[in-house]
Amino acid sequence: VTGTISKEFSEKTGLSVHTVVVGGAGDNAAAAVGTGIVSDGRAFTTIGTSGVVFAHTSELRIDPQGRVHTFCCAVPGCWHVMGVTQAAGLSLRWFRDNLAEVYKDKAARLGVDSYDLINQDIAKVPIGSRRLLYLPYLMGERTPHLNPNCRGVFFGLSAIHTKADMLRAVMEGVSYSLLDCFDILREMKVDVNEMMACGGGGKSRIWRQMLADMYGCEVKTIKAEEGPALGVAILAGVGAGMFPDVQTACKEFIEQDTWCQPDASSYAYYEKGHQLYKKLYVQLKDCFDDLAAL
Repeated sequence: VTGTISKEFSEKTGLSVHTVVVGGAGDNAAAAVGTGIVSDGRAFTTIGTSGVVFAHTSELRIDPQGRVHTFCCAVPGCWHVMGVTQAAGLSLRWFRDNLAEVYKDKAARLGVDSYDLINQDIAKVPIGSRRLLYLPYLMGERTPHLNPNCRGVFFGLSAIHTKADMLRAVMEGVSYSLLDCFDILREMKVDVNEMMACGGGGKSRIWRQMLADMYGCEVKTIKAEEGPALGVAILAGVGAGMFPDVQTACKEFIEQDTWCQPDASSYAYYEKGHQLYKKLYVQLKDCFDDLAAL
């Protein structure tokens, strides 16, 4: 508890001057509380403008290469480890707005969400996007490369490819980047046996299935759509003394909704695809620097 509200604010809102103000979380740490990531073995993946793989740990674990971030988390005495890809949902929005405007036009005519139309078309494309790979480095990259010079790439384009193929490749490329983050957590012995999905991209069952197939574990959602907002409400309740601790409050309020099971054949394919995805960065790294110097 950092204080109480002022008399002026009380008069404007009708809230009691005894209403406490509680601190304790940034956006992703709040999302962790709001999705129940408050004990070891639990993690979440957010696909918003950027993408985040976030895991709870009761032991301090720091990557000596600095590829992921370790912070005090919103659960007292514990930590979280977080990897970030810069252009997750941003990649899909960029492609829709610049190369697939037809989806926005059709959605406006039908009164539906353009991303629902995109998901319908992507569902018809086989995994691997007909041997098309996308590197999602539209904004440089944080995890695992820490490289401001790398840039987006479509690799494998041919005359057979359609907009839907390219859109699926974008989603798979972002997922490979999130897998890069997840692999570092495993390398650090931050064990994960339960993965939640949130953010705008997490609403897509296709995207969640990709993550499950790449991670090799179940990917679940919760019933509440606003994870970070629920998280800060829970923290406020704990601060105000309504609950004894964060974990107890999470058990009361957080309900699981959907889940995706990994498919063995898809996992095997994506293992090979991820190796090629990582190799492309290695091969292009010097080219990215040359491009920045032009």
